[in-house]
Amino acid sequence: MPDISAGIAPVIPVDRSSPLPLHRQVYIGFRDAIVRGDLAAGQRIPSSRALASELEISRFPVLDAYSQLLAEGYFESRVGAGTYVAASLPARDLSRSRHAPAESRPTSRRSQLFPRYQQVPWRHGWGAFGVHQPALDQFPFEIWARLVTRHSRMPRASAVHFINPMGLDAFRDAICSYLRTARSVRCDPDQIMVVSGSQQALDITARVLVDPEDSVWVEEPCYPQLRAILLGSGCRVTPVPIDREGIDVAAGIRLSPHARAAFVTPSHHYALGVTMSASRRLQLLEWARNANGWIIEDDYDSEYRFESMPMPSLQGLDPTNRVIYIGTFSKVLRPSLRLGYIVIPADLLERFKAVRFSMDIFPPYLFQEVLTDFMRAGHFARHIRRMRALYKARRTALTESLRKEFGTFLEIHGAEAGMHLTVTLPEGYNDIAIATRAAQEKLWLWPLSPCYASANPRHGFILGYANVPEDMIPAAVRHMRQIVAPE
Repeated sequence: MPDISAGIAPVIPVDRSSPLPLHRQVYIGFRDAIVRGDLAAGQRIPSSRALASELEISRFPVLDAYSQLLAEGYFESRVGAGTYVAASLPARDLSRSRHAPAESRPTSRRSQLFPRYQQVPWRHGWGAFGVHQPALDQFPFEIWARLVTRHSRMPRASAVHFINPMGLDAFRDAICSYLRTARSVRCDPDQIMVVSGSQQALDITARVLVDPEDSVWVEEPCYPQLRAILLGSGCRVTPVPIDREGIDVAAGIRLSPHARAAFVTPSHHYALGVTMSASRRLQLLEWARNANGWIIEDDYDSEYRFESMPMPSLQGLDPTNRVIYIGTFSKVLRPSLRLGYIVIPADLLERFKAVRFSMDIFPPYLFQEVLTDFMRAGHFARHIRRMRALYKARRTALTESLRKEFGTFLEIHGAEAGMHLTVTLPEGYNDIAIATRAAQEKLWLWPLSPCYASANPRHGFILGYANVPEDMIPAAVRHMRQIVAPE
């Protein structure tokens, strides 16, 4: 139960001109706050002396009100500890009107386009095989803490008062140098916008490029939150099938020849892990040129490729500036960092700035400063190299354990890169039901089927391995087999 040491009082409007006595006004103020649920069972109440001083009234009306609330069971007194809202009161919101059915309370039509948010059990657990979970125990927190402390103690005035929807100049310069070298991205620092992760990047990009009723291509399957963003913008989402070479451009042209944009993950498809072939990349760029369309390249975890060097970006192949490139530090460093970036064609910069400024003005400065130093001192590159070797070992342990425990029962996809791989199940298995059961046993199997828009999705699991120590993987896979395919 909550225990607020100083005690918290609800807002009690005291009206000395009212015929209602002061003690009654105080009593009603507390009683109504408890009934509404504003004050929770077990929450500490200010002393009568403190409340009287705050309300600028005599202490006696407060004592009378407290006495009545104690008598009626709203308050309880604890010897030597003070006065509290009675712990025996139901720990729930007693005001049903707060939770009236949605259909009885009008909301915008646009808000109803977004898929309903669901608290799914596999999303919030930490451990095998949670997705988007890096090896936090390997992160150089001591170095990071020193940099945070330095910039917290001695912030530059230009950073503290900095207002630029694009982000800090020094950080954008560091990102630009990294992208040119590591990802073959063609850009200048002025083209880079700092955002709160790839999710915001996708949202801003959709606001700039597409109108309601525009058709857009998405990969089938795809990242579910991308589909949510596009549906919320009023787009007509066209799922385009994925094969071993990536998005089927010819199928996209047949399904929606006049699409406004294509959202793709060419380096490591989410969720099947396919790397788009060179021929498909050139076909996609040719489509964008002929259709006057846009390509949005989400390069979310391209740093980790195990069988060859990381694939160069699609944006680097684009001679006509039709590709908007999106990247993130949340995957390779930690999810709570919420730092990503967009590489924007020069002629679209003003539109992107306008949309960004209207959303949240500019990104917080502190972690931009910290990550700038982290990158310039070489810590970022060293961390990526270390994690590439570590994740490769964990990926190998996972694939070997899966083959040992499951044989040909599961088909493995996308093990060549990234921080996760995907397995697909035979016909007749329900991945959501299995994942729900697994979560009850602290095993976090992310179902594949929600990534599909079609009525007949493939069932399987997206298995994150980055945060699972190599020696723990075999036992976790045995546990998985006991749940998925018990003998």
